[in-house]
This record gives sequence, C-alpha cells and structure tokens, in this order.
Amino acid sequence: MQQIPVNLNGYKLIVVEAPAMKTRQVDGRDELVTDRRTGATLFEVSLFARQRPEPGQKAAKGEEIKVTLATDPGEGFEEDTRVELVGATVSPYSFKNDKGETVSGIAFRALGLKPLDY
Repeated sequence: MQQIPVNLNGYKLIVVEAPAMKTRQVDGRDELVTDRRTGATLFEVSLFARQRPEPGQKAAKGEEIKVTLATDPGEGFEEDTRVELVGATVSPYSFKNDKGETVSGIAFRALGLKPLDY
C-alpha cells in the first residue's frame, strides 16, 4: 500500500533544515527530483518530530524526519519554525542497494507546510 494517510496532530514539528528543492546524485552530479505523475519539482524539509506528552507524563524522545513536499512551501519556514504538515502520508519501501543489502523503511510525504503561531 502506498501513501497511507498519517495523523501527526499529537506531535510537535519543528523545522531543522529549511525547505529546498529535492535533488539526487546521478553520475556524480545533482539532478532535480520531479513527481512521476505530474512532472512538478519536489521539495524536501527536515523536521524534528516529538510527541506531545500527556499531562503528568515525561516527554518521549523525538526524531528527525525528512519530508518530501509536493509543492513549493514558499517563504517563512526557517530553522526553528513550528509547522503542521498538510495532507501527510507515509509509504513503505524496500530495495537492494549496490552492496546487495536490503534497505527498508518509510518515506514521509505531504502536500505542503503550514506555519503554527504558538
């Protein structure tokens, strides 16, 4: 199953690296990554995700996640900005790398970012 909707409302999301156009290395050079269906340029943002604690509980450890964005989020998403993901999904992946090892995980994706004022 691809693009499984995910609810991150119980998490505090903070920008660690500002959004930028997504690139990949091809034959030693950077190449822009585009959406396979639409051809639109994709963007990527690094966020620190930490679950909000329940009253009386200690906050759990957080984790840095990279999120692919389907659109240019625009200005105003500098480091330490609190945000919300619009239309967040996860997709599982698994592939064999150049060493023959199986690499598996989940990839985060969203339609865009929304700044939070608190």
